[in-house]
This record gives sequence, structure tokens and C-alpha cells, in this order.
Amino acid sequence: MSGASFNRLSALSHTLQKQFTSKRVSVGVIGSGNWGTAIAKICGENAEAHPELFHPQVHMWMYEENVEHLGETRKLTEIFNSTHENIKYLKGVQCPSNVYANPDIRDVGARSDVLIWVLPHQFVVRVCDQLKGHLKKDAVAISCIKGVSVSADRVRLFSDIIQERTGMYCGVLSGANIASEVAKEKFCETTIGYDPDNSVNPLYTPNTIRSVFNRPYFRVQVVKDVPGVALGGALKNIVAVAAGIIDGLELGDNTKSAIMRIGLAEMQKFGAMFFDCDRLTMSEESCGIADLITTCLGGRNRKCAVAFVKTGKPMHVLENELLNGQKLQGAATAKEVHEFLEHQNKVDEFPLFKAVYNIVFKNLPPNKLLEAI
Repeated sequence: MSGASFNRLSALSHTLQKQFTSKRVSVGVIGSGNWGTAIAKICGENAEAHPELFHPQVHMWMYEENVEHLGETRKLTEIFNSTHENIKYLKGVQCPSNVYANPDIRDVGARSDVLIWVLPHQFVVRVCDQLKGHLKKDAVAISCIKGVSVSADRVRLFSDIIQERTGMYCGVLSGANIASEVAKEKFCETTIGYDPDNSVNPLYTPNTIRSVFNRPYFRVQVVKDVPGVALGGALKNIVAVAAGIIDGLELGDNTKSAIMRIGLAEMQKFGAMFFDCDRLTMSEESCGIADLITTCLGGRNRKCAVAFVKTGKPMHVLENELLNGQKLQGAATAKEVHEFLEHQNKVDEFPLFKAVYNIVFKNLPPNKLLEAI
């Protein structure tokens, strides 16, 4: 570490230490899939690195299940707490010994000053209800859930749903963050949307939240544009389907770059039109342009879209055949966004989003994509 970097880190630590002279911050993680475990690993490392700031133990809620290990059936939490490895969802990655797999979700909630949500979006409401009455009064939340909740007349951020149902202020973390690469400490960036000015109880500063996550291999930038951070992680999946269609048609990198530029513009337009987002969030931060590039080059949405063109099979069939239980967000998001835009009479203002919807759901031939935009 350079002398300047060390001095900056020391200054940050000193500032935060003065802020929390009365207590250390306890960090909890809701979710223990590959991304949840990678996030818990990061938090555990920072708890060890900054004992003056953080409670030494990070509790990670792990859904209890029995798994086969070394010829016997054992509880997944017991295996994790003895080996510090999530053998089911993040095999081969060692977590710090201060990360504790806790099967009691309410206990994790009750312990945590900063509660990080990393679970499939379909479980958010149920978990919120489970945690009612089991949260610290001053706790804040960070959502690492990519996507948005879309109905015919409304688009909602999962951070807003968490905040409304639990009373915790909730920020958002999103970026070009492939879980397996983060867990192996391959350098990347991420963006946190966190605006304490909009918090009913802004106890924790942006620097505090940044210090929970920032590592030498996981560089964190904090912005106030919470909706922009959340929308980038959702809308880029529609663009990735379009990029996969281009690859399936073998039209080359120039064409795919054009699709990515057009898609980014529509992402920015959607955010500005319906959430008053800062356009620079998507063009300058990891949650926007970087995540878009990563997903269009090699994500599951691109992969299925290539197969869609090559095989002619429906997307839901390819999802089952190619994704090993993972979900294909791009097709579902394209449908939800299209229905919302129809309700708003704005479909024609987003020609790429419209074209992806028509190709996937209305039998528009994939080779008509360029004509449609």
C-alpha cells in the first residue's frame, strides 16, 4: 500500500472511530448463495481489518438444509462453521473465521446495525414480514438485489419495498460484480446508492457504509442516486438479450457495440423519465456502463439469447436447459417493462426495449432487430 493510500485509510479510520466511540457496528447478511457468501466474506475481512469500527463477528443467515459431505449427511450451517466454506454455493472459497452461518433469520436481524440483503427478489416481502419486531431501531439496510418490481402501472425498487415494510433506511449496491470472481479477489468496482438526506434516521454516513464493503480488490464508489444504481442492474439485462441476438446472428462487434450504446441511452432515458435519475450514474459508474458491458459480453442473458437465435427454442425452455436453476432476468424484465410502458403510452420512445419484447414474446424474427430500432 502506498504512503498516500495508507494516510487516507488512517484518516478515514480515525474519523469513523470518533463517530462510533460508544459502540462498534454489527454487520449482518441476509442470504448465503454465491453472491451472499462473497459479500459476507468481504464484510468479515473488513471486520477483522477494522476492529475499532466493527463488531468482530459477521452473522450470515443461511437457509438450513442437509447436504452430503465426506460421505455423511450434515447441516449446511455446521459444515460452513467448521470449514468456513460454503460447499454448496461457493465451493473452493475460504471465508474468514469470523463469518458465522446463522440459521435463525430473526437473530441475524436483531443483531445487526447494518443489514445487507442478498437473496432472490421473490423472497423479499416474506423476509420483511419475518423480521418485523426483530430489528434494531437505528439499523440501516443495503440491498444487493438486482432488479426492480414492475407492475402494469408502477416500477418499484426493492430498496423501497424493504424500507416501507421494515422501517429501515435502505441503500443499494450494484455493479459489474460476478460473484465467483469477487470471491476469488479478482479486482472489480461496485457502486453504492446511499442518500442519508432521505433517511428518517441517518445515523451512518456514506463513509461508514463504504467501509463495510471496500477492499483492495473490491473498490466502492458511493453516490446519492439510489434509483439510478438499482435501475442499472435491472435494465441492462434487456440490453444483454439484444446483444445476444446480435451474437447469435453473427453480426460482429461493431453491431453489438451499437446495440450497447443504444441500450445504455434507453436505460438513461427510462431512469430520467420515471425516477429523475442522474444520467451520469449509468454512463460513469460500475452499476451502469461496466455492468452493462460485462453482461453483454458473457452473462446468462446473452448466452440464452444466442441459443434462442441458433435453436429457435423458447426462452423458458433454454432457461431450464442452460442455467442450472438460475433465472433468466432479461426476458422477464423486458415483458414487465413493456407492460409498464404500454400503461404509460411510452412504448415507442424505447425502440430497443420494444424490439426485444417483440422478438422474445411476439414472434418478431430476430433478424428484424436492427430494422426495429
